[in-house]
Order: sequence, then structure tokens, then C-alpha cells
Amino acid sequence: MFPDLIERLRKREQQGLLRQRKILESPQSSQVTMDGRDYLAFCSNDYLGLANHLDLIESVSKGARRYGVGASASHMINGHFSAHHVLEEALAEFAGFPQALLFSTGYMANIGAVTALVGREDAIFSDKLNHASLNDAALLSRAKFIRYPHADLALLDQRLSTTNARRKLVISDAVFSMEGDIAPIPELVAVCEKHQAVLLLDDAHGFGVLGRQGRGSLFLPDCGSIHSPNIIYMATLGKAAGVFGAFVAAQAEVIETLIQSAHSYIYTTATPPLLAQALMVSLKLIQQDEWRRNVLTQNIVQLKEALQSLPWKLLPSSTPIQPLMIGESAEAVCISQRLRERGILVPAIRPPTVAQGTARLRISLSAEHQPCDLMRLAEALQEIALQV
Repeated sequence: MFPDLIERLRKREQQGLLRQRKILESPQSSQVTMDGRDYLAFCSNDYLGLANHLDLIESVSKGARRYGVGASASHMINGHFSAHHVLEEALAEFAGFPQALLFSTGYMANIGAVTALVGREDAIFSDKLNHASLNDAALLSRAKFIRYPHADLALLDQRLSTTNARRKLVISDAVFSMEGDIAPIPELVAVCEKHQAVLLLDDAHGFGVLGRQGRGSLFLPDCGSIHSPNIIYMATLGKAAGVFGAFVAAQAEVIETLIQSAHSYIYTTATPPLLAQALMVSLKLIQQDEWRRNVLTQNIVQLKEALQSLPWKLLPSSTPIQPLMIGESAEAVCISQRLRERGILVPAIRPPTVAQGTARLRISLSAEHQPCDLMRLAEALQEIALQV
């Protein structure tokens, strides 16, 4: 075994950076049982409260009876079921694109799309706060990797104007997963069109939550339902949609290229078709249950008001991701632990996920949270603030 592993792990632990898994013993919800204890949870991405919805549970049961449990083959061999095909058509229509392609995870979708579309003669321009999957995809593509400061479109414009790359791909989160803020999408699209660049937008945390009927960040009012042919749209199906998987939506030639060339699509077993059947029900609930997004919006407003007096400040975010900036990793871990002792789960986010000195508590809100849940969290944080 590599001799330095133990020492490296020990050093991570001393720095308060050692990650540990918790064992969940209940369905995902605002109230969970973990390691034998009940908790109020502010740590999942189940923004609409669909992960344990009875209609989805029933659809999984029906899907299993019709299709069995596993796909048992890749999409390209014998694992592309009718449920997958119907869902792809529904997702394309919902997102407003000609075609869509299912992937097992958002990570695989980003890796597959980027590496299939650009290579050594090309250039990728990436927001510095992008998700790790986008950064890894850029590195794997072997294209020139150019990062620009968060949301600095003037510098992006400048760097696009000086490249002589064959293909230019701009990659950006739509909602930044550790900040909670929304990318300036109309301006991003305009800069890309100016320089004949393609924009890959990762809407993992916007799909189902933002825009008309939860159709995502491209349907926000200031976007005017932007659907430039130069946009490639990725969204995940295990967050607001409450199930599992991801999809890429784009022009037909892009999707066909991914089918032919995206390794993370071609060389893996297809997701169980019963999940695709459940996602059709989820998509219907996302469209029709506007009350879920209304409750979520109310929860965001209430939390902001309740935490105003704390010595730590929330980052500016209008999304369910509400980061409470702490600073040092050890203090963030300490506050998270004290909340856990009070029966409240809020994760401490530390380097390397975020920059040094910007450790935070990442409060994730759901439509399932009640006003009393938010007050309980606020009161606990106020108590802790007097002690640290």
C-alpha cells in the first residue's frame, strides 16, 4: 500500500477536513432518522419534497412489474427501454429543446458532453466557482482550460476575443451549488453568440425549482425563455425531481454526437427503466404543483429574516441553497456539530470544496420544511452564537 496514505489522512483530520459518511435509516425528508436518532434536516437537495412521494413510490412498483429491476445492458446494446425513450422526449419538450439524452448522473452527463464535443485543438472557458464535474470534464477533454473569475463576463469576453481555438465552449453552473447565486444567463448567452461560442449550462439546482412550471433557469423572467441553438442544457433528476439520473438537452446534431461519442453514455449499463417511469410522474408533479415552489419561496424569505441578527451572514442567494458564511473550517465544523447535538443537521462545507477561509454552513431548504422548523434552526444558531 502507498506509505503516505495514513499520514495524509491524519493531516486532513487535524485540519478539520476529514469527510465522514452518516448512515440514513429513513426516507429522505425534512425529518430523518440517522445513526439511530431523529433529526430535523437541512442538508438534502430534495427541494420540492418529492423523494418520498407516494405517487413516485407507486410508479416505481408499477415500473418494476413491467420492466423488471435492472436494465442489464448499455443503451447501445439492449438496454434502451421504451420508458427511457418516452422520458427523453418528455424532458426535451419540457426544457424547450429539440432532443434530450438520459445519463446515469449529472457528473457522467458533464463528463460525457464536454469530452465528446471538444478536444486538443479547442478551448474551454469556465467560471471559477463551477461544480467539480465541469472542471474534471474540462481537464479530461484535453482542450485548453481557461478559467475566469466568478461571473466576470467582461474578462470572459476579453479572453474569448483573443483565442484562436477551433471550437470555443463556455461552461457554467446555472445555480452555483455552494453559493446559491444564479449565473447571469442572458449576458452569458450574448457573450457566447458574439464570439460564436457554445454555452453548456449546468442547471442541476435550478431544474424543477426555477422558472415557469419549474422548467429551469432558462425560463426565469429575465431570460425570456432563451433557447439559442448554441446552448447545451444539463439538468439532474435526483434533486428537485426526487429520483435519480440526469439529462442533456440540445440540438439534434449535438445529441446524436453524444450518442456516438460520449464514453460515459456508451460504456455503462443503462439506469433501471423503473426509474424512468417514476420520473414521468415526477415531471407531472413538477409542472402542476406550483404550490411547492410557492412554499419554498416563503421558506427562503422566512429564513433570511430569522437569521439577520446572527454574527455570521448569509450569502446573497434567492434559491433554496442558503450558505451561512463562517470562515474557518474548525469553527464551521464545531457549529455543525453543536447543531447536530440539538437534533438539527446542517453540513459544514470546507476546502477543497470551497476556498480557504470561506468555510460555511450550507442550509438547504425544501417545500417540506414548516415555519416552526425554520424557527427551531434560527433559535439554535442564536444560542450557539452566544457560546462561541
